[in-house]
Amino acid sequence: MGRAPILYLKEIGYPIVAVFGIPATLMTAVILSQGKCGLSKGITRYMVAMAISNLLVIIFHVVVQEILAYYFPYSFVTQSSICPSHAYLKMVTMDYSVWLTISFTFDRFISICCQKLRHRYCTERNAVVVIVSICVLSIIKFIPCHFMYEPRFMIDNTWWGCKAKSAYFTSVGWMAFSWVISLSIALLPFFLILLLNGLTARHILVTSRVRRALKGLGSGQNQSDDEIDNRQKSIILLFAVSGSYILFWMTISVTFLSTRIAANGFVQSYSNPSYIANEVGMFLMHIATSVNTCVYGMTQRKFREEVKKVVKYSLTPFSKLIKLKLQLPRSQTGK
Repeated sequence: MGRAPILYLKEIGYPIVAVFGIPATLMTAVILSQGKCGLSKGITRYMVAMAISNLLVIIFHVVVQEILAYYFPYSFVTQSSICPSHAYLKMVTMDYSVWLTISFTFDRFISICCQKLRHRYCTERNAVVVIVSICVLSIIKFIPCHFMYEPRFMIDNTWWGCKAKSAYFTSVGWMAFSWVISLSIALLPFFLILLLNGLTARHILVTSRVRRALKGLGSGQNQSDDEIDNRQKSIILLFAVSGSYILFWMTISVTFLSTRIAANGFVQSYSNPSYIANEVGMFLMHIATSVNTCVYGMTQRKFREEVKKVVKYSLTPFSKLIKLKLQLPRSQTGK
């Protein structure tokens, strides 16, 4: 029998996510933190926090879990004493990343749709309070993760791996906690992103039509309107960010819902459709965390200019080295 196709996803896809995701999110955080992209201080705070949280997700979910633990099954990260802490950090970082995205989307919703609240809510101070509060809530929310696992097997007097205790599938308390995880990380954020971006896009379209009618642009006149142009760019931006989020998270949200309602889990077999759907959903979810902030940043002209500067500065030593090597044969020939 041939190898299961899902293994190629794990062995090829995740290293690609790590190789491209880590430099991209790190570069995004550094560029945004310099405050040269023309964004408000509040937005900058949100985006830097999102980039850092996405970087943590890539480290704990992709590098540690999907690469180190996969290729080195008997390393320190798979020991039973470390496994629960790693599982806890995975859930905390993913939850933090997801709710930062929602908080940022809500901030943009208030800024565009609620002009009376805009100047009071969309401030740098409120952004910092929200970012810190979400971090604290994520840390507290998943404390039970430390107590839900037990060692999987023993080799040479050392316990390896961890699995959920049997009570996790029978106890009412643990089943409720399981639903909290699903709702907090996948289901509720998915629908909130849809709702907020839908309301924002609708508000932009309605106000743009009203503005065109008031300025006489609805009769076919080709006059320029900076306000309408800015709103159209905002729609494109919203569709870029929310579209990528919804596309990448749709599979894992459906899988979470179906396994919780239909079977309350699935058999971990490479040929099991539920397992395959879950793995594909997790992979797309990890891609979303690595590209979402970068997608938003690349829609901003000044951010693109800063990226070009970073790339040019990074490639300068290599270009000088290549020129030097090309000049050496010529100088030797001249002698």
